[in-house]
Amino acid sequence: MTGTPINLNRARKERARSQAKTRADENAVRFGQTKAQKAAERAEAERAARRLEEHKRPAQSDDE
Repeated sequence: MTGTPINLNRARKERARSQAKTRADENAVRFGQTKAQKAAERAEAERAARRLEEHKRPAQSDDE
């Protein structure tokens, strides 16, 4: 038996935190993207939108 008493509430909360952290890490690997990957994907989408906008025909007015 150890000489120091154990706070059971603290031990329970630490165990719950470590389990939550483990679960979060597993979900991040399974579903997540890094911030750099999200930024690269966003930049590529913006480039594609600009490229599409540049290739549109100009709007014709009723005068012509």
